[in-house]
Amino acid sequence: MGNPLSLEELQQEALKFRREVDAVMLSTTSPDGMPDAGYAPCLLDREGRCHILISQLAQHTKNLLSRPLASLMWIEDKAASGNAFARRRLILQCKAENIERDSPEWDHILGQMEEQHGNTVQLLVNLPDFMLFRFEVVEGNYIRGFAQAHPVTGNDLVMAGRRTR
Repeated sequence: MGNPLSLEELQQEALKFRREVDAVMLSTTSPDGMPDAGYAPCLLDREGRCHILISQLAQHTKNLLSRPLASLMWIEDKAASGNAFARRRLILQCKAENIERDSPEWDHILGQMEEQHGNTVQLLVNLPDFMLFRFEVVEGNYIRGFAQAHPVTGNDLVMAGRRTR
């Protein structure tokens, strides 16, 4: 089975996994407490913060504007895992922030997003209802498979050990 990975090696593996997956599953909560799940292409900045571009018509936008909290999940492709129950995943609880259109950060992030995701980004940016959100990680879990859940904190996914319950 080999030597177990150190916490630093696990952290580097989780960071690499998050960088390799260019879309995120998103869960938000409406003002009346109803959960909502979805998906969005994403961009990670140098500080490890996730950014998504979504329409004001989406329920997520309404939810994030009233309750700026979300759970984000990156999940391994089904074909790569071999076992649907043991897919590698990273689940993070985050604080959300709307990036205003007139800010320098808007142009910078969207330029990077266009490089990563192509011309569709420019098309969406030209629509007045699209908003850019940034997520700061509070805490979460990196799950490598059965009995391999590791708690993480912060955008740099600092690991303190293995989850025991």
